[in-house]
Amino acid sequence: MSKIVILTGAGISAESGLGTFRDEGGLWAQHRIEDVATPEGFARDPDLVHDFYNARRQQAATAQPNAAHIALARLERDYAGDVVIVTQNVDSLHEAAGSTAVLHMHGRLNSALCYGCGHRWDAPPEMGLGTPCPACGAAKTRPDVVWFGEIPYFMEEIAHHLAAATVFASIGTSGQVYPAANFVQEARAFGAATVELNLEPSEISRAFDTRRFGPATEVVPDWVHSLLA
Repeated sequence: MSKIVILTGAGISAESGLGTFRDEGGLWAQHRIEDVATPEGFARDPDLVHDFYNARRQQAATAQPNAAHIALARLERDYAGDVVIVTQNVDSLHEAAGSTAVLHMHGRLNSALCYGCGHRWDAPPEMGLGTPCPACGAAKTRPDVVWFGEIPYFMEEIAHHLAAATVFASIGTSGQVYPAANFVQEARAFGAATVELNLEPSEISRAFDTRRFGPATEVVPDWVHSLLA
């Protein structure tokens, strides 16, 4: 059975109002990545990191899936084979659009993690270092997101999907963050046809068999339509 594996990045959620860390004037522009998205930054100033992710969580809670998210949910629903989404995004817009086979390799904003016992639970709107873990009671709460320098989630499962893919698509990614930037090479090595859907060429654009450029809300629905036609 054919399988489409789709990698999505911040570019697919940008048109829903969720900025990337390269955008000017957004939440990321107000902080250094080293301060709010690394284990070392959290160790130095956990209150700053919690405040940053509380703001991101609040922003994401008001966002709505756009035409690109909805098109991918339609693809999963109507395609004769399997469709798996591997996302670098920590929002839940894919699920809100109706997608069910989603792997969040960088974690999720709406999840909390106890770095003492490893327990995960639904994150409240506001968290702080003193928020107790509901499993062990320790005040060791952190956002359940993968920071720079940490190992992404689901890597073994993702590798299996890439090895079985007949089509690999990358949507809204910069091609600068590894290991995700190497997924196209892994999929190609196993014989998958590869396509990049992006606002503009990424750092690894030449690695793809075909490329479609433009806003995600335009190029993704068009691509899905061509697959289902």
